[in-house]
Amino acid sequence: MPCKHRPLTGDEKARYTRQIAFPGLGEEGQCKLGAATVAVFGAGGLGSPACTYLTMAGVGRLIVIDRDRAELSNLNRQFLHHDRDARIGMEKAVSAEEKLHSLNPNVQVIGKVAEVGKDDPLTLIENADVLLDCLDNYNARMVVNAISIKKGLPLVHAGVEGLSGHLTVVIPGKTPCLGCLLPEKMAQRSRVPVIGVAPGVFGTLQAAEAVKLITGIGEPLAGRMLIGDIATQDWEVLEIMRSPSCNHCGDLPQ
Repeated sequence: MPCKHRPLTGDEKARYTRQIAFPGLGEEGQCKLGAATVAVFGAGGLGSPACTYLTMAGVGRLIVIDRDRAELSNLNRQFLHHDRDARIGMEKAVSAEEKLHSLNPNVQVIGKVAEVGKDDPLTLIENADVLLDCLDNYNARMVVNAISIKKGLPLVHAGVEGLSGHLTVVIPGKTPCLGCLLPEKMAQRSRVPVIGVAPGVFGTLQAAEAVKLITGIGEPLAGRMLIGDIATQDWEVLEIMRSPSCNHCGDLPQ
């Protein structure tokens, strides 16, 4: 099928040949990826695989937002940041931009050193089509949830602890938002135990959901939540419902 967006270059056709061959994606789907902007909040354990696979998939613009600097305790899971970055305390957004650009120069990667909730979040996301919540902070997640609702943007959320995690896709007005799913107040834990492969798995799944949303292939986890325990390899998908009394999305039409 001819591409309705900017035609693919010869280099892009070669780079993405296996994706283009996937039934239902083709050149048109690849062009949709190339025309899309994804904003990823967090360049850590979830953000590292999410950003990496979105870059390799050929998303046109990737905005990576993080306030922190790399440190040695990150390196069991945050593979966008190397030993050198941790030892000099490089800003994660800068480190991520550097690694991702070298991975695929066709993708415009924009690293933004910013704190969600203090810097203007609507300015941070520019003209994003999809948001990814790769955070580990409850208050910051709620800020991203508010952006999703205000702008009507799909939000791919994941969380991990130990060897388990969960994943869902928020479509404002159609699915539960994070306010429906998470309690109003959660104690902030400074050192949540995490085995490095867990965010690797769930961050990769976040990238997959974003690709599905952009291209229209597959069925996103909208109105459903995937829960997985890698320790036992027990997995299940639960149906989830909006809360009509939600303080965040309750006023949106059903």
